[in-house]
Amino acid sequence: MADTPEVSDAPAAANASASKPRHKSRLLKILLTLLILPIVVVALWIWVALGYTYSSGERAGYIQKISKKGWLCKTWEGEIAMTPLPGATPQLFPFTVRSDSIAHLLEEYAGKQVSLTYEQHVGIPTSCFGDTEYFVTRVRKVGP
Repeated sequence: MADTPEVSDAPAAANASASKPRHKSRLLKILLTLLILPIVVVALWIWVALGYTYSSGERAGYIQKISKKGWLCKTWEGEIAMTPLPGATPQLFPFTVRSDSIAHLLEEYAGKQVSLTYEQHVGIPTSCFGDTEYFVTRVRKVGP
């Protein structure tokens, strides 16, 4: 009789061993995507929130406090007391300062009347970016 060729299981074994590394690399890509995607989304959100100014304006009042605070990220935080009329209860305006030079000016003007120019950035996490959404960009002394 004619010799019949033997059927080998070698290709099937090669395919099974090739699918395991492919499966592991696919799983690794999925895990990396699940880890990196939220970081990219948060970074993009912060970039947009810091780049977009919701409102801007000026506030005048007396510097009540200015201090550098925070556990990991130190930020300059302060507040001014705005008094509409003499003898009226002051309204406090909390703010954040990014610039060290502006913060040192505010320290120098502590207890004095100042006018603050600020920008409001809505939606920024309050950790390393400051405790408020009001960022002072300029300060000038008002009066003596």
